[in-house]
Amino acid sequence: MDSTQYPADHTGERGEKGLYAENLTAASSSEQAGEEFTWTEAEEKAVRNKLDKWIMPLTTGLYLLCFLDRANVGNARIMGMGVELDLERGVRFNWVTSIFYIIYIFVEVPSNIILKMIGPRFYLPMLVVGFGFVSLCTAFVKSFEGLLAARAFLGIFEGGVMPGLAFFITCFYKREELLFRVGIYVSAASLAGAFGGLLATGLNLIPRWGTAAMPIYGWRNIFFFEGLITVLIGLWAPYVMPTNPADTWFLNERERRIAAARLVVKGGAEEHEKVEFKHFLRSIMNINNYICALGFFCINITVQGISLFMPTILKDLGWTATTAQLYTVPPYALACLAAIAVAYVSDKTKMRGIYLAGFTTLGITGFSILRWATDKKIRYMGVYFITLGAFPGGPGFLSWAMNNASGPAVRAVSSAYVVTLGTAGGVLATWTYLRTDAPWYHTGHTINLTGQLCVTVLALGGIAYCKWENRQRDAGKRDHRLNGLSEDEIKHLGYRHPNFRYIT
Repeated sequence: MDSTQYPADHTGERGEKGLYAENLTAASSSEQAGEEFTWTEAEEKAVRNKLDKWIMPLTTGLYLLCFLDRANVGNARIMGMGVELDLERGVRFNWVTSIFYIIYIFVEVPSNIILKMIGPRFYLPMLVVGFGFVSLCTAFVKSFEGLLAARAFLGIFEGGVMPGLAFFITCFYKREELLFRVGIYVSAASLAGAFGGLLATGLNLIPRWGTAAMPIYGWRNIFFFEGLITVLIGLWAPYVMPTNPADTWFLNERERRIAAARLVVKGGAEEHEKVEFKHFLRSIMNINNYICALGFFCINITVQGISLFMPTILKDLGWTATTAQLYTVPPYALACLAAIAVAYVSDKTKMRGIYLAGFTTLGITGFSILRWATDKKIRYMGVYFITLGAFPGGPGFLSWAMNNASGPAVRAVSSAYVVTLGTAGGVLATWTYLRTDAPWYHTGHTINLTGQLCVTVLALGGIAYCKWENRQRDAGKRDHRLNGLSEDEIKHLGYRHPNFRYIT
């Protein structure tokens, strides 16, 4: 097997024993077909660039809409919704935000299993149209109870989007290419935060319209027009979304063959393998998944909490609602650039944990400022530290989990499983900032500060575990896993194969 046939550097899957045993299957099947399919490094780069040109804008755009329709409730709250729907009484607003994540959690794993069965081309856009329609309908709610129901339905449709898009990306890229791409699409969360403030400010200025019985104005415009845009883009998405590398409309025949064959090196199982109960067990037995899920949980306390409550926190510092909306834009914009930059460097260096631990120090600094500083300008500076430190963490932990989960079915379950446990952090986030704690929100800032400290510990612990496990495999202490197994069983060992090496 020469370097021309598989030109990429697969250091994540090589050990002292050589290529991961699954790779040999690809070579042998090619030889049995009577030919050895080869390609050059330049050809593979050209294919990857074409994939980037279509897949990355598509996935980023869809997740941007997802996060925009999720977080706009925070923008609408300070634009009059909180008063009109009586959300400021007790913990009503917290229930409105919490019900979304509670439903969301139970949807993720089943949704990814369905996605694996029927394919992404129509399923993912269907989810987008669904949550866009729910957002549009939210413009017509007239009560706290109606808003609760709308947010519950939003959770049903949005629950499958993030893990679904993450798995979709893994079907087109190698392990060492993954974090940069996941980082780009997940950075849409911070991008949505930046757009959300601008859109909310602009849409709030649209004059009252609609019918006498149901006028649309102010905060209702935010839900209506953002939902309408989402539905239209969701209906268009199936026309450009590919199904798999071997059936990609924007590649020619040879490029499609390269796109599919280059991925055989990264895992032994076929991309079309069905999700079975053993894949679920394999996923929940992966210690690295627990580290990443807990890290994602802690990161989500901040990312989801800040996304929902930043407009309120800034307004409570003394700025007007419009000024507070506009002040949310710069921190999110910088966070977006930071998330992409961290993902790029992490992929180049093939390391994950060290960047997660390093950037968390910024989040720790930011929440320390918000917890103890009193000057509102200094406190606003702390928001920049928080977004810069926290937003790179989501794609980092998610990619780390998928990097170390070999086999498409296991990756499908792992991506949803990690996001599901991580989303529980979103549920906690909805209860960190209570009206009774305004305007300083000491309790909320303390909870988030603790969460950021835990992220540091988990990232460093993950590095230590992955290095230890790789040393065990280098020493041959996992070779016994091959005893008594058939060739097919060995092929499906995934990350448990003695020659598999964890990315740290």
